[in-house]
Amino acid sequence: MAAVTVLPVSLSARFKGSFAYFTVKDRLPQILTKVIDTLHRHKNEFFEEHGEKGVEAEKRAISFLSKLRNELQTDKPVTPLEDELPDAALWNQYLDYQRNLANESGELSWFQSPWLFVECYMYRRIQAALAQNPPIENFDVFKEGKAQNFFESQEAVIALCTYFQELLKNIKDLDEKQLQQELFKLLQVSLWGNKCDLSFSAGEDSSQKSSPLQSLENLLPYIVVNDMEKIWSLFLKAKKRNTEKSNVRVDIVLDNAGFELVSDFVLADFLLSSKLADEVHFHGKSIPW
Repeated sequence: MAAVTVLPVSLSARFKGSFAYFTVKDRLPQILTKVIDTLHRHKNEFFEEHGEKGVEAEKRAISFLSKLRNELQTDKPVTPLEDELPDAALWNQYLDYQRNLANESGELSWFQSPWLFVECYMYRRIQAALAQNPPIENFDVFKEGKAQNFFESQEAVIALCTYFQELLKNIKDLDEKQLQQELFKLLQVSLWGNKCDLSFSAGEDSSQKSSPLQSLENLLPYIVVNDMEKIWSLFLKAKKRNTEKSNVRVDIVLDNAGFELVSDFVLADFLLSSKLADEVHFHGKSIPW
């Protein structure tokens, strides 16, 4: 009989001292507090654009988010979405799935549920707070932080783009080994661009202030799972069997704005310019995150 692989229990905040515990206990409430503060600071802007309706919408959204923060901090049950956004049914379907995986009571709470699920769920609830309160439903509560993060990463952006511009001049002359080295380099830049993730720092400054290319060698030991050799092998196999009817397509799931997005764009440009790929498709988030 073949051995059955049993997956470990999902990491959640019930494991005190874990990354998940500090995420739910500290980081997520801090993010919600910053969101509430952002809405409050834009109160005059809402009034100028929408009059009293804008101010009332801001108050309702803050009330919604304050209630959400209290639910999180007191480990209340994770409740189904009640808005009418197109993906609400899908979220509630997944919530039912998680309940079925849970204990016999089927009850899910913020500290007992998989942390990745509740973190994503929190962002979806933030979107609901705005979507249910027009006329401010299209306000991006994270725009300021993302713009500042990008501005403060300009030095790193310029260094990366300058390096890539020079690389493009001779990219057609690179032999296979050189092409592999450049691919690995840009894969790592794209990977470590995630250090700029504002959610990890609860919205505090996490910009990339120096050239990312200079620190790749020092960061290499910290890559937990390194499949770059497998990726290179896949590209080589794809090139050998590539025909006019069978293009090589690469899909990139986007995470954050700012420097991380630039690093993804540079990687995509390299794949196309080097002919390692014929198409690159980006998959972005549907809501502010």
